[in-house]
Amino acid sequence: MTDPINVTRLPSGLTIVTESMDRVETVSFGAYVSTGTRDETAAENGVSHFLEHMAFKGTARRSAARIAEEIENVGGHINAYTAREQTAYYVKVLKNDLPLGIDIIGDILTHSSFAQDEIERERGVILQEIGQARDTPDDIIFDHFQETAYPNQPMGRPTLGTEKLIAGMTRDTLTSYMHTHYSAKNMVIAAAGNLKHDQVVSLVEEHFRDLPSHDLPTRTASRYDGGEFRQSKDLDQAHIVMGFPSVPYGHPDYHATMLLSTLLGGGMSSRLFQEVRERRGLVYSIYAFAAPFLDSGLFGIYAGTGEEQTAELVPVVLDELRRLQDGISPDELARARAQLKASLLMSLESTGSRCEQIARQIQLFGRVIPTHETVAKIDGVTEQAILKTADTTFRGTPTLATLGPIDHVPALTQISRKLAA
Repeated sequence: MTDPINVTRLPSGLTIVTESMDRVETVSFGAYVSTGTRDETAAENGVSHFLEHMAFKGTARRSAARIAEEIENVGGHINAYTAREQTAYYVKVLKNDLPLGIDIIGDILTHSSFAQDEIERERGVILQEIGQARDTPDDIIFDHFQETAYPNQPMGRPTLGTEKLIAGMTRDTLTSYMHTHYSAKNMVIAAAGNLKHDQVVSLVEEHFRDLPSHDLPTRTASRYDGGEFRQSKDLDQAHIVMGFPSVPYGHPDYHATMLLSTLLGGGMSSRLFQEVRERRGLVYSIYAFAAPFLDSGLFGIYAGTGEEQTAELVPVVLDELRRLQDGISPDELARARAQLKASLLMSLESTGSRCEQIARQIQLFGRVIPTHETVAKIDGVTEQAILKTADTTFRGTPTLATLGPIDHVPALTQISRKLAA
């Protein structure tokens, strides 16, 4: 039987990975660049995101309008995103339109024009985006949390940048950053859907032939410090994120950490949801999350609550952290495993999700990890492994970020004392 996953590494260093899904009629295709916010200097914070916006604003042979029209003329979708360690550009098209999709992504990554009038227009759009984020407290609180956990370093800076930096960003800053960080050695091309690997390789060789192939600068290592951010603001709700240092991708405790997050706050049956929302009615929204990076990670809990509930909320959450370490029932563990495995397996039905997964796995591990291998690792996590992970995680230096009517939210020192008791 032919392996549905194929990998080709070109002499330039560009890696191409595809997964054939013969029973669908579409293909998702993307270019995944291993650069993001954590690769920016303090003076150019926000450039990765600005560059992502500019990719769709015209090339040597296509205007911004033509890029949009060509892809939508065939019913396709094109988009991009910027994260802390990655920038991605991707399309989803019907299988017969894959050559067009590869042509467009290759064009915007190798022949973007960076016209000054388009830069000015997009500058205004990004400034509006920053303003919108600031007006969305359950969004901006995570920027404050990240910056407090990783202060004075690239890992802690906001993906959007600041208004001052974006207002002053020049065309030279954009093109210089792209020239430095966008290289065949730093990029994975991925496709998933109804495709033929050899055709994808041939089209990539044609449309990405002008991609440079130079070595990359050394990335600054992340350094978790932790601490407290508090901003009193006239809002209906207080927004609270509390977190701890956690494990990176590939760590032996990675799957135990994901199960811990699921048990604690991964759904309506989770401990935090049941105790804090269902039994006590203290919140509308509460959840736990694990955010691994290449060389570090964060484990966190978000809650939004009314001013009168803030004093009770944090102690209840801390009690749940301590109570979880007393033991996990077999039913709880089975349910958490089922949730993680279902999420993984359901994502395999989407060409877009699968395209992103195989690209990320190549970037992180140098290979595509078989699904059965991941499932086996989830099944292999014991109660003892989760309890050990919880003990290690919750003994770490905490980070607390709060925004809104927060006068009654306990201080970080009080939280630290309770966790150490």
